[in-house]
Amino acid sequence: MSPQAKAEQLGIVFEKQTPGYLNLCIRCGNQLITSGHVSTLKGKLGAGVTTQQGYEAAKDCAAKILNSVWNAHGTLDGLRVLKLLGCVNSAPDFIEQHLVINGASDLLHEVFGKTEDGYHARSAVGFVSLPTGVAVEVEAIFEVKS
Repeated sequence: MSPQAKAEQLGIVFEKQTPGYLNLCIRCGNQLITSGHVSTLKGKLGAGVTTQQGYEAAKDCAAKILNSVWNAHGTLDGLRVLKLLGCVNSAPDFIEQHLVINGASDLLHEVFGKTEDGYHARSAVGFVSLPTGVAVEVEAIFEVKS
C-alpha cells in the first residue's frame, strides 16, 4: 500500500491550507522542510500532562506535518522521512521526551514503513516552555525521491 493510501486508511485528514505568516512546508532542491507543527494539547509534561498524553500530542503533530507536506507536494508517495526534531514542554525533572516523540515517529513508521522510507534520524529534547503553552512541537525533513 502506498504511503498516501496508508495515511488515508489511518484517518489522516488532508485539507488545503491557506498561506499564512510562515511557510509550513518549503521545498529546497530534493528536500521538503517543515516548520514546527504544534499539538492541540497544551500543558507541561511531568506536571499535569502524562507521557501517554504527550505521545498522542506528538502523533497529532506528525499528522499535521503530513497534511502540510501533502499541500506542498500533492501526495505522500515518493517521499522518504529523513529527520525529526521533537520539542517537549517539560517539567524540570521530566526525562521521557524520547517516549513522547515516539508518537510522531511511530505514525511516520506506520505510513512510510519502519525499515523503509520511514526509517529516520531524530532528536527529542525538553524545553522550559513552547509557544502558546503547547505540550509538543515537531518539525521534519523529507527527501523527494521521484
